[in-house]
Amino acid sequence: MKFHAIDLPSVKYTQPYSIYRRVLLLALTLIVLTSIPLYVNKSSTTSPLPSPTTKTSTTTGLESIEEKEEEQCHIFSGNWVPYPDGPAYYTNETCTLIIPQQNCMKFGRPDSEFMKWRWKPDGCELPLFDAAEFLEIFRGKSLAFLGDSVGRNQMQSLLCLLANVTYPEDLSDQYSNDTDYFKHYVYTDYNFTMATLWAPYLVRSSDADPSGHSRNSLMNLYLDEPDEAWTSQVENFDYVIVSAGQWFFRPLVYYENGGSIGCHWCNLDNMTEIPETYGYRKAFRTVFRTLQSLENYKGVTFLRTFSPAHFENGAWNAGGSCGRTKPFSKEEMKLEGFILDMYMTQVEELKAAQNQAKQKGLDFRLMETTEAMLLRPDGHPNFYGASPHRNTTYADCVHWCLPGPIDTWNEILLHMLKTGQRST
Repeated sequence: MKFHAIDLPSVKYTQPYSIYRRVLLLALTLIVLTSIPLYVNKSSTTSPLPSPTTKTSTTTGLESIEEKEEEQCHIFSGNWVPYPDGPAYYTNETCTLIIPQQNCMKFGRPDSEFMKWRWKPDGCELPLFDAAEFLEIFRGKSLAFLGDSVGRNQMQSLLCLLANVTYPEDLSDQYSNDTDYFKHYVYTDYNFTMATLWAPYLVRSSDADPSGHSRNSLMNLYLDEPDEAWTSQVENFDYVIVSAGQWFFRPLVYYENGGSIGCHWCNLDNMTEIPETYGYRKAFRTVFRTLQSLENYKGVTFLRTFSPAHFENGAWNAGGSCGRTKPFSKEEMKLEGFILDMYMTQVEELKAAQNQAKQKGLDFRLMETTEAMLLRPDGHPNFYGASPHRNTTYADCVHWCLPGPIDTWNEILLHMLKTGQRST
């Protein structure tokens, strides 16, 4: 910007009494100038112009300017930064609800640095988890984790985070005969219910391998039929977190409209090979359409995005493991390849469903965790976990140690509930 000089008009007084007029004008000017400050001070309390340092509150009184600015911060993009005081909330000794599969320290993990990092979004801070605040938000409400065991992993994290305030009552056996997969907890003092709805494919499935069921046996997937295991219960919940992932990489035969249309990695004669993203897309489409069609479902739905595995030096069944002890930076590891494909498949289906759900008064939200967890190859149990259903010669590079980076998911969940934030 260029500043320009202002040319003032020159006035030449030729009358004999010019000196008298100059003195009179000077006196009047001084009177006016000394009066202005008095007027300004008197009227400043009623000035129609806001002070540049004054913060205006909202009409509801529930949100401050700071909260609005926080909502605009994209908490899903950032980096992991050192947190020497970690773990922030609990240990495997203070929380008795950690299942053996995720109890890495109990089963001999030699390093502890993986517990000493926190997620730092670009341009803002993610607040620490407040268990008392979370329980108040969910007073009189219910929360379900719909999907596979990584969804249950998040619930186990939440159980430990809330244990700083109170422990729940386990009523799983009153709701299911399969209490290994279907869990049901009640926080009596808060009338808050939390449960898992086990549906690893989200849609109906059945065994297709003549040799019987195994970790990598062939399965039939009925992509346009939701799994009755969750449809029979989901209407009872106020909040539902939907997630699924690694099960879609196994051998699968796809069915639609009552007939087979092809398969993924099935090695069957006369069967069209279809990529895993096709089945993944159709499964989420079926879930979102079903939730919209259920007459009594009025809940808030979160899609928690794809959780990457970190097998190195081989696949899960070919010697792969995950022995790293610190995070990647986002400069070292990019979201790309099949992980990006899986992530985008979910996001596209949710975006399409959001437009339809809004017309029906339903709230579908996106909870992005893929980028953050892609950077945490150090957060898995590897060989330091125990499960009655798992061959211990295989490393677990899918689930997450407790405590560990998965606790961040519940920090994000609480932040989204407080601010109403949705991913961009």
